[in-house]
Amino acid sequence: MLYYLANYEHVWGPLRLFRFVTLRTGGAAFTAMAIAFLLGPLTVRLLKRFNAVAPPRLEGVVPDEHLTPEKDSTPSMGGILIVFSITVSTLLWGVPGNPLLMVFLVTLISLAAVGFLDDYSKVKHRKRDGISGRSKLFFQFVISISALAYLFHIPQTAELMRCFMVPFLKEPVLLGTAGAAATLLVGVLAVMGASNAVNLTDGKDGLAVGCIITCAMTYAVFAYLSGHRVFADYLRIPFIPGSGEVAVLAAAMGGACIGFLWHNCHPASMFMGDTGSLALGGTIALIAVLVRQELTLILVGGVFVMEAGSVLIQVPVFKLTGKRFFRRTPIHHHFELKGWKETQIVVRFWILSAIFALLALATLKLR
Repeated sequence: MLYYLANYEHVWGPLRLFRFVTLRTGGAAFTAMAIAFLLGPLTVRLLKRFNAVAPPRLEGVVPDEHLTPEKDSTPSMGGILIVFSITVSTLLWGVPGNPLLMVFLVTLISLAAVGFLDDYSKVKHRKRDGISGRSKLFFQFVISISALAYLFHIPQTAELMRCFMVPFLKEPVLLGTAGAAATLLVGVLAVMGASNAVNLTDGKDGLAVGCIITCAMTYAVFAYLSGHRVFADYLRIPFIPGSGEVAVLAAAMGGACIGFLWHNCHPASMFMGDTGSLALGGTIALIAVLVRQELTLILVGGVFVMEAGSVLIQVPVFKLTGKRFFRRTPIHHHFELKGWKETQIVVRFWILSAIFALLALATLKLR
């Protein structure tokens, strides 16, 4: 919306700056952060008024001495604030009508709606597991396949989506029908997997949202570089017209999470719940597919891979041997039972997330 102020540069020269993606990306991050920060106390009061408290999440997962009553009275569904902040900031600083921007906003809101339905089920019906796993996966599949189908359809990305690329290689490894099939398969798995991986990570105050900040900012860089022809040619990455606007959304995501972290750090005033985790994880994965860095997501989201991977290892090992590979999963509970304090777990995982993000950015020059 503010982009149109550049049309009045003849009135005041500095208004031309609103044409620059870099300015609007920074503005989007700051605006989303400010909204989440300022509306946080109001959101907490409203969630408490509506008794938006999910059933105890850790009962039966960790020993009683690790349970804290205040956590079980902390309101969930704080993801509403994150999604609201991202949406308002993106609409304010992005170019209205940009097809790439619209598909990401729709995906963000759609996944948030699924998460809200799950959180509401937990709160209303006191069901710790919310809606059934099959229902959640079905909705995630429909949303992800719809978003990818749209990317296959619009001119900016139609040809590119039929090229399957891997890190460290300059040229696509698959083209045409084979490339399209690989992109679709990996894309759906990435969106659904990232949604659920972030959900699994959201078990400690500030853990998931802190890691999301580094992931979102990393893909903001990827999206900006892909939308800049000079940088894209220099780095030998695909040039995607208009993807710079997706950097605006990614930056808004990072900013909203920074603002939310103020209220979610230990001791948390609210949790983001599935409303936030499903939306954030899935949207970041879709950005990764857009910029043809979906396999790099394994590195960028290394902490989320650790969390989900620990569960994928634990379940079959326990079924086959009757013994646990980890003390508890997701893996942050394993370290908790080893004696790590909550703040130690969170900060150390944040450090890992930052290291993974830097390594992922380094792959841009290793081709």
